Formats: sequence, C-alpha cells, structure tokens
Amino acid sequence: MDTKLLELLVCPVTKGPLTYDRERQELVSRSARLAYPVRDGIPVLLENEARTLTDEELEK
Repeated sequence: MDTKLLELLVCPVTKGPLTYDRERQELVSRSARLAYPVRDGIPVLLENEARTLTDEELEK
C-alpha cells in the first residue's frame, strides 16, 4: 500500500484515519470497528464490503 495514498484515505463512516494491515490486506478503522478489504492493490471503501472487527482485534 502506497504510504502517500494511505495518508489521503479516511474511513467513509467516521472520516477518521485508517491503518493498513499488510497480513490481512485490509484498511482498518478502529473508530468505526471496521476493516475494509484491499483487492489487487485497490482499497474497497464501502461499508457493506467491510467486516466488523472483534474486541480482540481492537486490543492489538
């Protein structure tokens, strides 16, 4: 994930920052408790495509 692109992207739900989880290929919004998939290098920032983060994942 390009760091310049990551600096520009925000969570579509909260407008808060996103962090990149390289292992899972996801952009994570801790404030929204959502993880957005990155498919073929392209972030899919749609709420209905995101998965909800578990409490354990938020504690990391």
